[in-house]
Amino acid sequence: MEASPLTALVRIIASCVQSIEQAYAKQGIPYPTLDAPFQPSALDLDPALLQTASLIVAAADQLIATVRSPMQTLQLYSGSMHLTSTLGFVVDSDVPDVLSNAGPQGLHVNEIAAATGVDADHQARILRFLATRHVFKEISPNTFCNNRISSLLVKAKSLAEIKADPEAKYDGAPLAAVAASIGDESLKSSAYLSEFLRQPGDNASPFNIAYNTKKTMWEWRQEPQNVWRARRFAVGMKGGGEMFPTSIFTEGISGDKLPKDSLVVDVGGSVGSVTLKLAEAFPHLRFVVQDLHKEITEGEKFWADLNPTAIANGQVKLQVHNFFEPQPVENAAVYFMRVIIHDWPDSNAKSILANTRKAAGPHSKLVLFDLVMPYACPTADAPPVPAPLLANLGVAGGGFVTALDLEMMTVFNGKERTVDQFRTLGEATGWKLEEVKPGMLFAFVFSAI
Repeated sequence: MEASPLTALVRIIASCVQSIEQAYAKQGIPYPTLDAPFQPSALDLDPALLQTASLIVAAADQLIATVRSPMQTLQLYSGSMHLTSTLGFVVDSDVPDVLSNAGPQGLHVNEIAAATGVDADHQARILRFLATRHVFKEISPNTFCNNRISSLLVKAKSLAEIKADPEAKYDGAPLAAVAASIGDESLKSSAYLSEFLRQPGDNASPFNIAYNTKKTMWEWRQEPQNVWRARRFAVGMKGGGEMFPTSIFTEGISGDKLPKDSLVVDVGGSVGSVTLKLAEAFPHLRFVVQDLHKEITEGEKFWADLNPTAIANGQVKLQVHNFFEPQPVENAAVYFMRVIIHDWPDSNAKSILANTRKAAGPHSKLVLFDLVMPYACPTADAPPVPAPLLANLGVAGGGFVTALDLEMMTVFNGKERTVDQFRTLGEATGWKLEEVKPGMLFAFVFSAI
């Protein structure tokens, strides 16, 4: 007799927990508790342990969905916007920072209210909502402290520095910046998703309805009253680029196989944080970082601080360029784009790729670093997973990508794409998909046709 789904899920959890505990015991490291602030360890990015943890999360979430009343599940899901809004509030009002100064003994909500200027009762209710979901810890009635999760929302600046320069408060704190941005523009825009899908009119996305503008979010953020939002968003995106292992990019462009002085173009590369890694890994190559004027101006400061020699000796060049206009660098060995195409619907994505193709030479490569939309059902090319888990591992696998897909739909009318959709984009613009390299970011390697 086959095991019931409940038993099968429990067995997956038990087996994987045992594997993780053995790995930590072998290293002499205690498994981290939720109660203590996050401290990185050598095992945090171990690929095998990350996969094992994903199986636990997938099985646990599916077990909860199976045993919990479906009515209760729908009630909880329907109120999910409160998780977004409360996270946005606490980072914007600097609650994790206030609690960070207090240490493990925490602070009473009256003290938090005095530091943030927000009513104590409101603070208690919001922090208790989050603590119930394992963000923060209530250590005694109305007294809270940071825990492993909330500690990642502490900003890089002191409270005094934040007060002195509020527009710069998110500099160096990408997780806090992302939480604040989503709790602001994205949350407001998401309220208009249904209206947009049913009656889009001439609006490009729900964002345009929410903010009553015909501009893209990129253009809107450049308006004087929104420049601080653009700065906050840039911090989050810069941190997103830095979170990925360098190997994704070095292996993606195969720089070790390129001849000396081959030219690599980072299209839409912001300040050039990825090119910084590539230039260090491949000193025999030359690089061009392209983006709009504001980003390139910031890039000049970025390179002056971190690698001025690369600019001075000509290994790296910063160039103002809009990728909707003709690509000025012709016949480069590699053109690459990091999480660019998902910001745009197919019509715009084709324009970007076509402009690059017109400049490419017969041996040029195009490498798109992006996420892949995984199906929730089994497919011929999907890696096997233990039964009865969803083929994409549910929230542990496809959860982030499917959520990001709706984020792209909501604010840009962009999309996350399947491998077949990437292949189709290439074929429509003169590029043939030659190879797909999996990883935290997939590398789609195209050749010119």
